[in-house]
Amino acid sequence: MLETTTPSTTSPDTSTGVSAWWRALSIFLILVVFIGWALGASMFEQFKSQIHHLEAKLVEIPQVREVSVLLDEAQAPALLLTYDPKNQKLQVQRLNEVKEGRGQSLHVWAITDEDTPRLLGVLTNKYKTQQLDVPTQALESARSLGISVENKDRGPYQGKPQQPWLFKGWLVQKAI
Repeated sequence: MLETTTPSTTSPDTSTGVSAWWRALSIFLILVVFIGWALGASMFEQFKSQIHHLEAKLVEIPQVREVSVLLDEAQAPALLLTYDPKNQKLQVQRLNEVKEGRGQSLHVWAITDEDTPRLLGVLTNKYKTQQLDVPTQALESARSLGISVENKDRGPYQGKPQQPWLFKGWLVQKAI
């Protein structure tokens, strides 16, 4: 019987002509590229999330449109008033230590070009800051703001202050 000989099989490294070192290096580089791509995509998504969070936070922050610094008789700053039209809040911050007496209260007024005062609210406490609910229409055509001290029981007479202005200042409309 005739015996047939089979050709000897060659090793895989010699059949393709690529060494095992180059194969390992290419697999390693593919893994590095994949990990880099995954990190980049993750960082991009985190960046987008931070932008959306900051945009939402910006909507919640009050936008001050009108500002007024009320001065005392010595022309020193006494009160800082800021108005947020979105929430319709007038924030009053005391800058000095003047306190009203027991039977007195501070009344906040908007003063128009015709020097007609319009009552915006009454400061009910002696804290450094306080907010008053003031509709946007109440500040229309106002050129300045003023504070008068009125009797708690009687208050202003016929919608006008009974006492002279304790503090007064221009109302400045700022760009948002």
